[in-house]
Amino acid sequence: MVPTDTIGSRIRYWRLRRGGMTQGVLAGLAGVDQSFISKVEAGLRGVERRSTLVAIAKALQVSVADLLGQPGDPTDPLKSEAAAVVPAIRAAIIEVEEGERRPPTMSADELAELVERVDGMRAVSDYGGMAPLLPAFLLDAAAHGGVALIRAAYETSVCLRNLGYRDLALPAARIAVTAAQEAEHTAWLGAARFVHTLAMPIETAGTTSRIAERSLSELQAGAADVAVRQMLGQMHLSASMACAVDGRAADAQAHITEARREAATLGDPEDGAGFNLCSFGPTNLSLWRMNVAIELGEYGEVLELARNTTPAPLRVANRHQTYWMSYGRALAHSGKTDREALAAFMHAERAAPLAFSLNPMARDTVASMVRRARRRSVSEDLRIMARRLGVDVDA
Repeated sequence: MVPTDTIGSRIRYWRLRRGGMTQGVLAGLAGVDQSFISKVEAGLRGVERRSTLVAIAKALQVSVADLLGQPGDPTDPLKSEAAAVVPAIRAAIIEVEEGERRPPTMSADELAELVERVDGMRAVSDYGGMAPLLPAFLLDAAAHGGVALIRAAYETSVCLRNLGYRDLALPAARIAVTAAQEAEHTAWLGAARFVHTLAMPIETAGTTSRIAERSLSELQAGAADVAVRQMLGQMHLSASMACAVDGRAADAQAHITEARREAATLGDPEDGAGFNLCSFGPTNLSLWRMNVAIELGEYGEVLELARNTTPAPLRVANRHQTYWMSYGRALAHSGKTDREALAAFMHAERAAPLAFSLNPMARDTVASMVRRARRRSVSEDLRIMARRLGVDVDA
């Protein structure tokens, strides 16, 4: 059975399964130092860059998902209730993908109310509350068609990705794209393409960047519409991250530059959310820049951006979590500011508890902090957070 405690333990498991591959051989194949592999396997350091995960997974001949696992306390009621409904969501996705349509059980007004209810849950990252609503939402939205189906598929993709079911998030995103094309709605096509790029496997970053870049061309015709411009900006941000993971730093920065031009003229959305809660504007740009900088190993830039950015103008919970997660990971990188990193992670957890508990990068960083703290002592706050994430503090 594959260990499920840290990314490092999974790397060690698969390394030994590959004929007793040594750390040195793995390091050579993945293009990293042996000391890095040693520290990661010992739990003293996390794997902070997606591109490094891709390289290690390729060297071990496994998927990135095999290394990430699905962290969090399996007895957490929020997680267990969401997991219980996943088979029904899977069945609904297959049914809609296959073109089957049941008679609607809700009127158009009732469906519109459900759309707004689910949208409100997404705004506060209540993925546990969203999940039980999704099977009926998808099937009824498919019966009505149009924007309702786009939104149902979009919400389904976002929820599943954040719950760790990326394999199901992808077909849900494709349903949204197809529905948006059929509706000929440019802004919603932008949203659907955006969620499609987010659902793509990490190891397909090159393909993801090309999907994003093709989508930018699709959206140009509607650029007079503010909603379309917000989605253009978001697509540049998604393309930037994909390029960074793909090792194309110059292209990543070029997309950031284009996003900055859009953000400078649009400003932050007045309601703190914008079209489809995308939050595009100068603040969200800075949050994405922090993530891209982590991927490029530019931790000093992350800290500088954090000092000059506040997520306060945005009301979407995952934007606040992103800020505090990126800040915490950058602080923890040196291993000298774990107390400040823990404070940042506590803010991230308060912003979106379930999403935080399921974030493999959060869990791995906290596990590394625990291992380092054993040389001194594990603070009570760190001990409590580690246990909520399923990290064995006493091992």
